[in-house]
Amino acid sequence: MNEHIRPFRIEIPPADLDDLRDRLARTRWPEELPGEGWERGVPVGYLKDLAAYWRTGYDWRAHEAALNAFPQFLTEIEGHSVHFLHVRSPEPDAVPLILTHGWPGSIVEFTSLIGPLTDPRAHGGDPSRAFHVVAPSVPGYGFSEAPRETGWSVSRVAGMWAALMSRLGYERFGTQGGDLGAYVAPEVARLFPDRVIGVHVNGGLGFPTEADVPDMSEDERADYAEMQSWVNAGVDHHALLRTAPQTFAYGWHDSPVAQLAWMMQKFQEFTPTADLPEQAIDRDLLLTNATVYWLTGTSGSSSWFSYDSDRFVWPEGQAEVPTGVYSGGPALFRRLAERRNKIVHWPEGNPGGHFVAMEEPDHLAADIRTFFAGVTGD
Repeated sequence: MNEHIRPFRIEIPPADLDDLRDRLARTRWPEELPGEGWERGVPVGYLKDLAAYWRTGYDWRAHEAALNAFPQFLTEIEGHSVHFLHVRSPEPDAVPLILTHGWPGSIVEFTSLIGPLTDPRAHGGDPSRAFHVVAPSVPGYGFSEAPRETGWSVSRVAGMWAALMSRLGYERFGTQGGDLGAYVAPEVARLFPDRVIGVHVNGGLGFPTEADVPDMSEDERADYAEMQSWVNAGVDHHALLRTAPQTFAYGWHDSPVAQLAWMMQKFQEFTPTADLPEQAIDRDLLLTNATVYWLTGTSGSSSWFSYDSDRFVWPEGQAEVPTGVYSGGPALFRRLAERRNKIVHWPEGNPGGHFVAMEEPDHLAADIRTFFAGVTGD
């Protein structure tokens, strides 16, 4: 093994789990505000039930063991310790693929995706379409070290990912990601087009802005209005995290219920395919993701992408390396995406929502295989 890479296992001290349960038990619950359902945010009754299960029913040790079943490592890149999973396929000719998670996600997103990607033979798939999977924790998330200064960018992370793949012996590889990962994945290709085979994203590319409205047809303006009604319906987390992440981090870091409420607010908004997040994503998986944030104290540090940006923009993309998306959406989105991306894969109707790796891992794995088969000629 490369001397700069050392094995890692998640080993949370019992005292940390006792502290979590104690804090959950001592929660000071607010009164329910007037309104129906989620109109004022996460309902008190809903969160009480979820927090009670987190305290007495959820088994962190079982999920810690499941995470530790994946080979994990630490390495130092640009002076920062980076945590990553590295799962090699049993198929020797597998394609190297680096997965980048989003916010408020973590490498937990990929727990049900890695198997179908690395060993399709065992999951009823074509063994010739296998991947060696590398899944890093983005700096400031989970077990990767947090940025120690301002000015971080997706370009910096993309450069770190390219360095990581070189360190693992992968000079040619594919990139994939959603949410924040949908920014990082094409950025790796923009910076290193000769090394990246293809870019696959399960997030937005080419979403319209007000500046695009004058050039829209009547049908496109209707699509844009529908999109805006969804975007504007939730909490503007970009503005919140850009303005005062330190202020909110006190609550997230001190109260597991405060952190859980914030995360479930966003998961509720980001899973429009269901009435409640756990109807789309396994409840234990949601809590494993939340527990990783709590135990690593990264609710604040994970917000660097917002506070190091002066405004919200969509991924710029790149035109040299073939790009595919999991679910393409209206023709307007493709027209805009093709301004800066070499789109070769744009299916419509794939199931799942924003956290598709957690909601529909088998469908996502199948789509990733289809896309890379097309760009590699297999």
